[in-house]
Amino acid sequence: MPVRKAIVTAATGLHARPAAVFVRAVTATGLAVTISKDGRPGVDARSLLEVMTEDFECGCEVELAVAAEDLPAFCSLVEAESALEELRVLLESAAAA
Repeated sequence: MPVRKAIVTAATGLHARPAAVFVRAVTATGLAVTISKDGRPGVDARSLLEVMTEDFECGCEVELAVAAEDLPAFCSLVEAESALEELRVLLESAAAA
């Protein structure tokens, strides 16, 4: 299962605009990405409501993952890992802040 850890750098955490930017980026990958923190079960990172409800605050470490069985036929493991890396960079950059 492809996994990446990231630190949320947006001052408001993943709320409102930063959450919307992140969710659009996840949706654009075409992958069923989950996001979680503190060992809790992941939520669907394509859902703005689920992402905002989880309260991913500034400075928290999150885990981005795609279950191997959820990889679409058009996507290799390497491509999924690359997509997660791009999402990690987004969460840790000013683009999502």
